[in-house]
This record gives sequence, C-alpha cells and structure tokens, in this order.
Amino acid sequence: MSPPPVRVLLVEDDELMRRSFTVALERYGYRMRAAADGLTGLELFREEEFDLLVLDVMLPGLDGIGLCRRIRETSLVPVLMMSARGDGLDVVAGLEAGADDYVVKPVDTYVLVARIRSLLRRATYAPLPGRGPDTGDVLVFGDLTVDTAGMVVTVAGSPVALTPTELKLLLEFAAHPGVVLERHTLLREVWEYGWDGDSRVVDLCVQRLRRKLGRDRIETVRGFGYKLRR
Repeated sequence: MSPPPVRVLLVEDDELMRRSFTVALERYGYRMRAAADGLTGLELFREEEFDLLVLDVMLPGLDGIGLCRRIRETSLVPVLMMSARGDGLDVVAGLEAGADDYVVKPVDTYVLVARIRSLLRRATYAPLPGRGPDTGDVLVFGDLTVDTAGMVVTVAGSPVALTPTELKLLLEFAAHPGVVLERHTLLREVWEYGWDGDSRVVDLCVQRLRRKLGRDRIETVRGFGYKLRR
C-alpha cells in the first residue's frame, strides 16, 4: 500500500504564482490547498491537517510572519517561508517567528521542491506522541536529557516541544558534545545545504533552542560555530 500524499498548505496572495506553484507541486504528488491571504490560511490550517506549510511573507490581512507566529502557538508543523526580498529583514523575521527554512522569490519549482523534501525528511525526527524515555537511548547533559529513540527532550524532567528542525539540530549537537560544529557543517547535516546555504538559519535556530533549553546550554565559539556543553 502506497503512503498517503503529503498535505501542503500554500498561502500566497499573487494569483498567478499561487496557481503556478499549486499545479507544479501537485505534479510532484503533493495534495495541495491554497489561500490568498493570511486569515484564510489560518482558517484552513485550523480546519484541516497539513504536513507542511509554505507561507509568503507579504500577505493581506495577516502577513506571513504573523501567521507563522499564530501557527507556532499550537503546532510544530514544518514551515517554509517565501520572501521577495533578499536583504535579510524578512528572513530574520520569519525565522524568529518559528519558520524552519526560507526561499527567496522568484524561485524555481525544483528549488522549492528540494526545500520541501528536506523539511519533510527533518519531520521524521518529530517527537512520537505517547512515547516516554527509552533508557537505552538517553543522552544526559546536566538536567537536559535527549531520548534518541522516543525523540523526547526534557529539561529538569519537563518535556520540551521542539520543531523538527530544532530537534534535528539538537540531535546533531548531542551526537558531538563538547565539539565545536561549524555553521557550514550544521547547514549540510541539518538543512541539507551545500556551501550556498545561509548561516542565519543556523544562528536563529540556535537562538530558539537556547530560549527553550536554557541560554547557557549551547556555547558560541566566535569565528567558528557552536558546541553543546557537556
């Protein structure tokens, strides 16, 4: 039996681009729903189950940044932001709001599909509902525990909700405790980028991890990267 199609919600106000991406992604086998504004997108998200969201930044009513924040209040679903600006303002705002990755428009369909596939692979690291710690696969760093079998993360005994990207980044750190991991290494291992990746996605995801795990948990090694303290 073949697996069910991946359900994708696209929120894009440009009608031509919305139709173009919808048709193109359907040809790749994705089951698409689309909305032309942020509020409609939020309604669809609340009414249906989706495996991944693609959100434009500039949307009428509720922009993509605000929409991402609203979604992150209740969901860890993977989010890919689309920005028409390459100056970094939209990128930083989107990643700070909880997005996992971004692309800059105009974007070729094959690039969009590549980023979607990468995000979906990361989603396989998502915590499993109802799984408790498996003591055979628990890594302990002070009061931080990482159950690599059940994909459960706790701090001082309390579970911590992480997005798939945050979880995969933490697993990468946990596999190399005390070792400095360079940004380009993390881009390759977590985001599946080559040398053309944007290191800001690493920096901002590390910031989000620090807010959830404790600010001193991941140390910055200036000029090199980051390391998880033992």
